[in-house]
Amino acid sequence: MAERPCGFESHLPHHLISFMSEKKRLLLLNPWIYDFTACDFWLRPLGLLYLASIIREKTTLEVDFLDCLDCRSPAISLFSRLRVKADGRANFYKEEVPKPETFRHIPRKFSRYGLPLSEVEARLKAMTVPQAVLLTCTMTYWYPGVQIAVELIRKVFGQVPVILGGIYATLCPEHARSQSGVDLVVEGPGENQVLKVLEAICGPSILNSAAEAVFYPDFDSLPSPAYDLYQDNSVVCLMTSRGCPFKCTYCASRLLCPRFEQRNPEKVAREILDFTRTFNLKHVAFYDDALLLNKERHLEEILKILIQKSPGVSFHTPNGLHAGSIDEKLALLLKRAGFKSLFLSLESTNSGWLRQTGPKVGLKDLERALSFLEKAGYQRSEISVYLLVGHPAQTREQVRESLRWVKKNGARPRLAYFSPVPGTEDWKNLVARGKLGSDPLLHNKLVFPYFWGSLTPEDLEDIRREAGAR
Repeated sequence: MAERPCGFESHLPHHLISFMSEKKRLLLLNPWIYDFTACDFWLRPLGLLYLASIIREKTTLEVDFLDCLDCRSPAISLFSRLRVKADGRANFYKEEVPKPETFRHIPRKFSRYGLPLSEVEARLKAMTVPQAVLLTCTMTYWYPGVQIAVELIRKVFGQVPVILGGIYATLCPEHARSQSGVDLVVEGPGENQVLKVLEAICGPSILNSAAEAVFYPDFDSLPSPAYDLYQDNSVVCLMTSRGCPFKCTYCASRLLCPRFEQRNPEKVAREILDFTRTFNLKHVAFYDDALLLNKERHLEEILKILIQKSPGVSFHTPNGLHAGSIDEKLALLLKRAGFKSLFLSLESTNSGWLRQTGPKVGLKDLERALSFLEKAGYQRSEISVYLLVGHPAQTREQVRESLRWVKKNGARPRLAYFSPVPGTEDWKNLVARGKLGSDPLLHNKLVFPYFWGSLTPEDLEDIRREAGAR
């Protein structure tokens, strides 16, 4: 995201400037998910937690934090007995809501996932009116959660300034400006923008001496994310790198972070160990897009420190590992360090499709990876392999062939549903063919059989049954 000029306040709506007062609180809020289905896959609003640390370190503002997707909130037990799984994942509390008009013909229920609306409203009413509210939003098609959050903020706090960042704001900025209801949309990484935004809204008096000429030159220079803001901080997600050097036609990683950068491995390990001393930490999920790149100088160094210190934490790789980088040495290090949930990326066994979309891995790579992991002590049935479903260039038989191959090799197939992410080559092709309109709801990963996909709803259900998806 481009740097804002020093006179940034001149671009703000007039009513935001009026909030420059002596109040000293700020609210950071992670909204609900509105979707056909959702689960807590070790989800945490990592970008918002980084901003919280920066704000607390560089300003005099007190930070209030509300994660509407917090499955471990004590309030959830009052509404539902949700089971947190042994591996740290959980199911969201959900309330069925009317489907958007765009989805009226889809025979599936649509729900709001996260804390009950009444509970969030009660929490907001118990807070001091903040000087500003910072929102985030991950999936572009989850924007209805932002809209409802803004409505509730206006109801409780009046015309408090609301600023939106995150992936939706970055990939769909014009839609966010016109439809979300927020006052300001911040595109791209926010670490070098948030203080200028807050200074423009709240006045320069909120900055402390530590904020003088502050600039974060890279990902590694950021402070640790503020996981202490959670009551239950037994689960954290981390990124040891940002961006990805691969150029897959369906992925927006390079659009969100054009420069691939890795953190110092010793600093990453130290951060994890600090969390284990400070929190009741049980699970760490790595959300890197390219965790195994430069593995000898990066992940292997992290693993060696963790093995030596033995923090007693379970590690998970929900974003998928590049199977071609897994050798005998790395497999053993992963096992000894305590990696419990391993997800490997394959996407498809069809070589023609892989060449078309950006080949990262071949069948031989995956066969070797499974062999090395098995030798290190993993059961093949414990290892998940991602297979992409719903890509415009796929056929039903291609997907079924991929499923059979994964099962034949003893691993567990995991369906990863294709979403046309704005700015990617696949999204551009669908737009050019007139298959996508301007509403990000059409990016939803489960609606392709009803709009533009080559698979029918019946095909998808057959594939789900064959995969053993629940």
